[in-house]
Amino acid sequence: MREYGVWPVVAVVAVGGAIGASARYGASLIWPTAPGTFPTTTFLVNVVGCAIMGVFMVILTEMRTPHRLLRPFFGTGVLGGFTTFSTYAVDIERLVEGGHAGTGLAYLGLTLLAALAAVWSASWATRRIVVLRRT
Repeated sequence: MREYGVWPVVAVVAVGGAIGASARYGASLIWPTAPGTFPTTTFLVNVVGCAIMGVFMVILTEMRTPHRLLRPFFGTGVLGGFTTFSTYAVDIERLVEGGHAGTGLAYLGLTLLAALAAVWSASWATRRIVVLRRT
């Protein structure tokens, strides 16, 4: 990293983050969530982002040697901008403050479980495909 400096990494994370955040914002415009209801769009964005991360990490670590800026660009930048812990937390807070504590609690737990299941199952499936391709 010292050879090239930190600025190329900062630049690709920033560009990737802008792309990912724009995609997330676009999803929220296309599929808005009504106040007091389960935040389906943010839930799906986070779960899909976790699944993509599972696939991405298997491909990067088990199939090829990537360019040094690919992981910061796509993993940290694009997927970091696409998935959103801050909106998740704000959604929970709004649900609870709006008198929908049960929905907020369900969202809290379901997001955690679905995100973990998505990254695990996507990683597992991608590894299986990699093994099949090698045989």
